[in-house]
Amino acid sequence: MSNSADSPQGPVHRFRWSTGRLLTAAVFALAGLIFVTSFNTAKGTNLRTDDSLLKLSDLIQQRSTKNGDLDESMAALREDVDALAQRDDGSTKAEDAKLGALERAAGTEKLTGPALTVTLNDAPPNAQAAPGYPEPQANDLVIHQQDLQAVVNALWQGGARGIQVMDQRLISTSAVRCVGNTLILQGRVYSPPYKVTAVGDQSALKKALDESPAIQNYQLYVKAYGLGWKVDERGAVTLPGYSGTVDLHYAKPVQ
Repeated sequence: MSNSADSPQGPVHRFRWSTGRLLTAAVFALAGLIFVTSFNTAKGTNLRTDDSLLKLSDLIQQRSTKNGDLDESMAALREDVDALAQRDDGSTKAEDAKLGALERAAGTEKLTGPALTVTLNDAPPNAQAAPGYPEPQANDLVIHQQDLQAVVNALWQGGARGIQVMDQRLISTSAVRCVGNTLILQGRVYSPPYKVTAVGDQSALKKALDESPAIQNYQLYVKAYGLGWKVDERGAVTLPGYSGTVDLHYAKPVQ
C-alpha cells in the first residue's frame, strides 16, 4: 500500500523549498546590510563625486601658499639677523671673504649674471601623434619628474653657477619631485609650464643640454606629440638666494 507521506519525494521537496527561502532571506539581509553601511559611510553625500579630491587639492594649494608666505617671512628675518651680525662680529676681512664665498657656493646669496631659461610644458589638450609615430598614451603628453631632473642635471654639468626652478633657488639638498603632473619643490606646489633658469656661460649650458641623452630622448616626444620645449638666452639675471631652512634631517639608531 503506497502512502504519499512515506514517499521520498515529499521530504526532498520540502527541503529544497526551505533552502530556497533561506537563501532568499540571506540575500535580502545582505542587501540591507550593504545599504545601511553605504548610508553610514556617505552620511548623506554623493559617493560618486570628486568632491573629496577637490578638497584635498584645495588643501594642498592652501598649504603651498602658506609655505610661500613663511618662506618670505623667514627670508626677511634672516636679512635682519645678518644685518645685526655684521655690525660688529669681530671677524677679519679675510674671514668675511671666506664666509661670503661659502654663502655663494651654498646658494644662500643672490647671484647675478648671464643666464639661460628652459621652459617645459605639457602637450596641448588635443595633441595627436605626428606622422609615423604611434598614438600617444596619457603619460606621453605630460612632463615627468625625470624630464625636469634631466634639465637640472645637464645645466649643472654645463657649469651653472646657480639654478632656479620656478621662483625657488636650488641648493645641494633640493629635490625636484613630481606627483602626477604637478611639481613639489621645497614645500611648494607648481603646475606646468615649468621654467628652469641657470646663471653661467650660455654656450656651455646650451652644449650640455644638447649633449644630454635624457634630453635627446625628451626631444623625440617633443617632435612626436608636441611637448613644450623652449630655450631662451637672457642678459643679466639675478637669482634669489635660498631662504628656506638648511637644517639636515637624518635617521638615528634606536638605543
